Amino acid sequence: MSTIAQQWLTNTRAVMDRIEQTQLDAIRQAAGIMADTIQAERWVHTFGCGHATIPIEEMYPRIGGFVGFHPMCELPLTFFTRIVGEGGVHQFVFLERVEGYGVQIMKGYNFDPRDTMWIFSHSGINNVNIDVALESKKIGMKVIAYGSAAAAKGKQTRHSSGKNIFDIADLVVDTCAPIGDSCVPLKNHQDKVGPVSTMAFITCVWMTVCTVAEILADRGVKLYINPSHNVPGDTTARERLDAALAEYKRRIAGV
Repeated sequence: MSTIAQQWLTNTRAVMDRIEQTQLDAIRQAAGIMADTIQAERWVHTFGCGHATIPIEEMYPRIGGFVGFHPMCELPLTFFTRIVGEGGVHQFVFLERVEGYGVQIMKGYNFDPRDTMWIFSHSGINNVNIDVALESKKIGMKVIAYGSAAAAKGKQTRHSSGKNIFDIADLVVDTCAPIGDSCVPLKNHQDKVGPVSTMAFITCVWMTVCTVAEILADRGVKLYINPSHNVPGDTTARERLDAALAEYKRRIAGV
């Protein structure tokens, strides 16, 4: 294995170790808030832009995920794998910085003060995420932000409120990733390679979602978990999946 590959692994493990060492209490608090929302048969809405939609797609719908998490993935802020041309990177970078866009996104859904808004933002400074957070607070929802909070400290927000996402949130979990994201220097190049923020987000997501599951199971709440339908001999997997999707459909009516 190349030295650079090993360095990326080392750096990624270090981020995960820092999450374990410093964020367990915050993750537990976040999970408690989310558990209250899901027990009330309300929604933990999940939102992010660009690669910060990956943790949203990872948690639900997903094998081992369960009903209660509502992904809000705005297509122009999510699907930019054409790179150039229609729906390309230039447009995405522009749109995530447009103040007011998040306000319009929020108009497309029905919310409740018992809901929780879970926002993923590495830097915390872009306007769409901040719009969504501010609108959520107006409704009375708890706002939970996951991102590189300590590393982003001092970065100038792009929003007219003067606040970044970590200023607005009721609770912050620090993903402990470097603000520049990529972490491996490359010979003869200014920019590093090997980003770690996605691994940090996913680590925090499953630590949180598993804790939510633990809290709800301890309370005696039935979870509708998406099962694997690829395990030989599991004859009821399809029934359990259908039941989970039916429960999601029942709850999502009106959202």
